[in-house]
Amino acid sequence: MDAGIVLVIEDDESVRRAIQRLLNASGISTATYASAEALLAVGPSSSDTCVITDLTLPGLSGLELLTELRKRGCVQPVILITAHDSASMREEAERCGVAALLPKPFHGVALLGAIEAAIAPSH
Repeated sequence: MDAGIVLVIEDDESVRRAIQRLLNASGISTATYASAEALLAVGPSSSDTCVITDLTLPGLSGLELLTELRKRGCVQPVILITAHDSASMREEAERCGVAALLPKPFHGVALLGAIEAAIAPSH
């Protein structure tokens, strides 16, 4: 899978590292951030093909990050991961244009499949 660089925004260092290891082992380059603000400080680049973000972050939430990225003209698909899955949250994520929503804990193959679907040429 040619995924370019996948951005991972997760405040839990162990989860962030686990996702990074999974993606790197699958041949996917990553850049990781502990907060939405840390990503926004540098801004995504055109080589970034996908954003994976936790819903609950210190400061801006994952959905607030998505809104800010869109305001800045960033069109990369966003995959939301969360330990707080609910029908209302899923509806809000869909309204915001999230490419995929994965409740924690999720299997690595589910994340890889979500990335592949998000960056497919039809997107």
